[in-house]
Amino acid sequence: MKTNINNILKATGILIAGVLLGWLIFGGEKNNEEAVHDHSISNAAEIWTCSMHPQVRSNEPGECPICGMDLIPLAVEDSEANPAVYQMSESAMKLANVQTIRVGSTEAGQKVRLNGKIQIDERNTYTQSSHFPGRIEQLMVNFTGESVKKGQTLAKIYSPELVAAQEELLQAASIKESQPQLFEAAKRKFNNWRIGENQINEIISSGKVKQVFPLKADISGIVTNKMVELGDYVESGVPIYEISDLSKLWVLFDVYESELGWIKEGSEVTYTVKSLPGRSFDGKISFIDPLINSQSRVATARVEISNKEGLLKPQMFVSGVIENPVEQGNDEIIIPQSAVLWTGKRSVVYMQESGGFKMREVTLGTALGENYVVQEGLQRGEEIVINGAFTIDAAAELAGKPSMMSHENEQVDQHHLQEISIQEKKALLPLFEAYFEMKNALASDNNAGAKMGARNMSKAFTNLNNNDFSSNSKMVRRQISRVLEQTMEGLNDKQIEDVRKNFIAISEAMIALAKAFDPLDAPLYVQHCPMADNNVGADWLSREEEIINPYFGESMLSCGEVKWVIR
Repeated sequence: MKTNINNILKATGILIAGVLLGWLIFGGEKNNEEAVHDHSISNAAEIWTCSMHPQVRSNEPGECPICGMDLIPLAVEDSEANPAVYQMSESAMKLANVQTIRVGSTEAGQKVRLNGKIQIDERNTYTQSSHFPGRIEQLMVNFTGESVKKGQTLAKIYSPELVAAQEELLQAASIKESQPQLFEAAKRKFNNWRIGENQINEIISSGKVKQVFPLKADISGIVTNKMVELGDYVESGVPIYEISDLSKLWVLFDVYESELGWIKEGSEVTYTVKSLPGRSFDGKISFIDPLINSQSRVATARVEISNKEGLLKPQMFVSGVIENPVEQGNDEIIIPQSAVLWTGKRSVVYMQESGGFKMREVTLGTALGENYVVQEGLQRGEEIVINGAFTIDAAAELAGKPSMMSHENEQVDQHHLQEISIQEKKALLPLFEAYFEMKNALASDNNAGAKMGARNMSKAFTNLNNNDFSSNSKMVRRQISRVLEQTMEGLNDKQIEDVRKNFIAISEAMIALAKAFDPLDAPLYVQHCPMADNNVGADWLSREEEIINPYFGESMLSCGEVKWVIR
């Protein structure tokens, strides 16, 4: 009986607790509608979707039911928020690697980045020639790269002239007491052929004519060029070897016209060598070429370096930086170049505002290396995006928000775009043709074809004539040129996986160029593969809407989606 009473009490207590809990949660019938409304907002706080199949929606993370990929968070939209502001969830911002700074916190300075090669010091290169005519009977140094010492025998030469001269010397030596002048004249002939006193005395003491004579090295160094073969007949003064002293070398940097004003003799440069990771070297510019190459439009800046350890070798690739502090006024606003997006004649940045991002047009002034002076459009203390702005712009365009290519003044801006494209499309077309050549080769798993496309891109970009572009367009090209230079360098030695990694940065540069100039008359498709770059995702440009993935080739040829269209 006692047990039954206890059970009844427990059941009654649970029932009362349930009623009270329901009353506390729902607040009675009066607040029932508000409770339902709040619950719906909570469920919509974060929506998850598939990057390859955007029609998939889920209230919680998981896998795509179509392809099995992990779902990613979708940007949250607030109906009462500013329609010009694009909202992103914290997870989406992390995926896009969005970084911001407060305006006014950037230090101004002209940082010039240079690329170049190590070369032989021309002053320490010597051409070893034959001092007498004859036929090469024996080569003692048979390949380039061999180290030689001064006085070392390089070759043995048979010379009819030397044979006759030896006979004259022996005859003159036999009558030198009565005809000393004749003896001295015979010896002088040998001196003209750079045959020393010791060798002359050997001939006289032996009384025999030598059939071959040794050619000795005039200096010590490394043989950098062998110009003859066994059996060749050489005249006096004909080059046989090129010998270089590699204990001192030159670093020759390429300097663009726009950068010449920031570099002078005596400028300090810090440089690194690709083959020596983790090490940096310091030097000073000792000479700047007064002539500019008419094809590449660059001048050469020289740094003289010591190489006593022998670590550095000619033709090694070098990357250098010259930093020049720039005096700026207290009222000037400086922002990094990475914050600026371009389209036509307009430059924009993304502001962090109301928990999201809003595009704002700015007027730029002087370029200071990797920074710009802002003349109009920003105030100190405002927060702007310096990394990930391109990703935000692409997402904003897909979401129907104002973006770089869809602006409130789009009609005016498109007029500017067409106006500049008339003179620039023809110059830019070879660059895009070479890019599509590289993209198609990667999609076909053709590494050699991809490298050929990259070389054609580099050539096409070099051939672009600065004078055909407006000042704003030149600034766009300067930004993109650094990406192309760095990614193209050393591409010939890479496997196809490494070429595809470089293609990510190349594509980002080309997408920026396409959005700025609209180079083709037909639409261009910006396509995205979420699995490229170790599942970080990567974009590329295509003329066709059909997905032909360059990052995986035949193994995943149709993986990806169209992010947006440049029309």
